[in-house]
Amino acid sequence: MSRTPSGRRLAGLTAVVSATALLAACGSGGDAGGSGTSDGSASGTEAAAGEPIEGGELLYLEYQPYTTLYPPQSGFYPNGALIANITDRLVYQDPETLEFSPWIATDWTVNADATEYTFNLRDGVTFSDGSPLDAEVVAKNFDAYGLGDAEAGFPVSEQINNYVSSEVVDADTVTFRFSAPSPGFLQATSANGAGLLSSDTLDGDLDAYAPGNGTGVVGSGPFVIAEETVGTEILLEARDDYDWAPAESEHQGRAYLDGVRFSVTPEDSVRIGALTSGQTDVIRYVQAYDEAQVEQAGLQLFAPQTQGVNNSLSLRFTNGILADIDVRKAIVAGVNAQEVVDTVFTPNYPVATGILSHTALGYVDHEAELAYDPDEANRLLDEAGWTLGSDGIREKDGQKLTLVASEAKPQPLSRDTLTLVAQQLKAIGVDLQILAADSGTYAEAIKDPDQVQLYHSMVGRTDLDVIKSQYASTNRDANLSDDAELDRLLGLVASTADPAARLQASADAQQYLVDQAYVIPLFEEPQVYGAQDYVQGFGWDTVARPVFYNTWLAQ
Repeated sequence: MSRTPSGRRLAGLTAVVSATALLAACGSGGDAGGSGTSDGSASGTEAAAGEPIEGGELLYLEYQPYTTLYPPQSGFYPNGALIANITDRLVYQDPETLEFSPWIATDWTVNADATEYTFNLRDGVTFSDGSPLDAEVVAKNFDAYGLGDAEAGFPVSEQINNYVSSEVVDADTVTFRFSAPSPGFLQATSANGAGLLSSDTLDGDLDAYAPGNGTGVVGSGPFVIAEETVGTEILLEARDDYDWAPAESEHQGRAYLDGVRFSVTPEDSVRIGALTSGQTDVIRYVQAYDEAQVEQAGLQLFAPQTQGVNNSLSLRFTNGILADIDVRKAIVAGVNAQEVVDTVFTPNYPVATGILSHTALGYVDHEAELAYDPDEANRLLDEAGWTLGSDGIREKDGQKLTLVASEAKPQPLSRDTLTLVAQQLKAIGVDLQILAADSGTYAEAIKDPDQVQLYHSMVGRTDLDVIKSQYASTNRDANLSDDAELDRLLGLVASTADPAARLQASADAQQYLVDQAYVIPLFEEPQVYGAQDYVQGFGWDTVARPVFYNTWLAQ
């Protein structure tokens, strides 16, 4: 196999920067237009003729640097992309069917009220430091994730509810117990948030997982972090002795690739230029306006869905203006999500029709209740006493109807999205300002409902608990909520053992969020990747993090 070494190709990115800058200067500055059409199947690309080829190093351009390798904080995509490839999980969840099958656990039992789970473990599994992956270390992992450790800086995992304790039954059997039903726990054991780490790694505090310490984070996965340049580059190297892939995987044994080199490349034009010029193999975060350029170049485009809470604006109702439900309802009715998708995005970003993605477990269609209706929005604001001023912005008792939305760097084209939403809301007399993500006050402002009233975010997880992760006051708390009834409903989702009753609990929570006008769903968020045509077997997990175990290079 003849390939340019990734070091030489990384050096070539300098030339790509210059070339793309020249193109930008000479071009019209218009949108690329078009839209992606790839269905992004979880198995990745269509296999080329012949058997997979072993060897080679893949160059992967990532939009942002990782912030931690502590598994319960893998929700940030750069974190999850690394954790997904250096750790294994007890159970495997298929990205398409969402069905569970054995991985490190060969089988498991759950009691009737989902308060006790017992897992039997496969033999012969080791961490990359040579230590055994046995029941004792599995128990230690879940004690850390389920209980947290404030002194060491570890929060309780948002994916594990009602955890009490573990019991090592024997060398390859472990039992977990819960104070109340925890029906989402099985799915949690399949997620990156429960990536299994060595005992020595777990002995460190949160700083041990920070950038610069990557080579010391030891998992049992098919790759190890071999090199790290803080903020810019990480090299994953394949483990020659890896031989415990999920049972349903046709590929067993060592990963095909020798390595994967992650290079942090925040400039959109540089990532696209590197891909289209052949300077890189795979890139993440292909912007919607670049999708057509990738496909027109004959390259591969993948857009797997994140399958959870939709990309949305959460309304901070503890703010004085938004405490009025009629104002909230007016703002929901004044936002045209379809126009956002049609103007800013592509068909890879379906318009939201509910709180959850239509591919998510428990999805309920609320399209009619979330419909764009500016006449209704104006009526509600009139009745709420907000009158139009001479500048077209409504006011009441001397106060302008001015709100602030937070730009979100992890969310695709957040500023463009919010700019269009601001134009839509101006048409009903609402002045929406945008807090830039690089603002010096951003970190504190987004925690204050009097500084940020519309919070731009989403969360992916293929379990009903995802709605609790986003909206519970004890989890991400997107609304900065003080609503005890909302917390009660979300608690039922996480603690109801009967499957049918749990689905109803999720539906009730979704209905409550819509009825209270706490959320403006915008679109179903994918992760969009571009790849050379010789990249084969590229795949992803259930929430679209890249998985390189089956990937190979057909040249």
